[in-house]
Amino acid sequence: MINVIWLALIVIGFGFAAAQGNIEIVTSAAFDGAKTGVTVCFGLISVLVFWLGMMKLAEDSGLLQKIAKLMSPVVRFLFPDVPKNHPAMGYILSNMSANLLGLGNAATPMGIKAMQELQTLNPDKTAASPAMCTLLALNTASITLIPTTLIAIRMNYQSANPTEIVGTTLAATIVATLAAVAADRWYRRKFLNRHPKPPISMGPSSALKQDIPDMKG
Repeated sequence: MINVIWLALIVIGFGFAAAQGNIEIVTSAAFDGAKTGVTVCFGLISVLVFWLGMMKLAEDSGLLQKIAKLMSPVVRFLFPDVPKNHPAMGYILSNMSANLLGLGNAATPMGIKAMQELQTLNPDKTAASPAMCTLLALNTASITLIPTTLIAIRMNYQSANPTEIVGTTLAATIVATLAAVAADRWYRRKFLNRHPKPPISMGPSSALKQDIPDMKG
C-alpha cells in the first residue's frame, strides 16, 4: 500500500509539472534530493558508528545487562503474556535500549527479531497478538534520552546548537510513550473482554462421568 501511495505522488507530481511546462524543475529537484540524501547519510555514518561502538562496549562490560535488569520489571509489566525467560524478552530490552539512545537504525533489527519470537507465542498466526501490538506502539513512541540521529542531521546542516532539542525531544517522547501505553492498556482490556481465556477443560474421564447417568439403584 505504501508503494502505491509513493508511486501516486510521483506520478501526480510529474503530471502537474508537465501540464505547467516545468518538467525540468522536477528533474532538478530529483537530482538535488538524491545528492542531499547521500550527503546526509555520510554525515550520519560517523555518529551511528560511534554510538553502536559505545553500545558494544556497554554490552561487553556488562552495563547493558545491568540496564536490562533495571528495565525488566517495566518490561514484564508491559508484556505480561510473555514468559520471563523467553528469548523475545532479550530482543525487546535491546530494542528499547537502542531507542533510548535515539538509534532507530540499530533498534529496528532487534525489533524484527523480537516480533519473530513473539510470533512463536502467538496462537493466531494470521493476526498480531497483544504483545506484538505493545512492542509496535513502544517502538513507534519510545522515550528518547539522546536523539542521536536528529543531532547528527542538525550538525550536518551546520546548526548553531545541534543539541538544544534534547530537552524538548525528551518531553515529547515521554508524553508520546505515556499515551501509547495508556492506549495499549485500554485495547488490551478490550481485547481480553472480547476474547476471555477458555476455562480449564475437564479430562475425558470427567466428561464421561457427566454424560453417563448413574445406573445404581
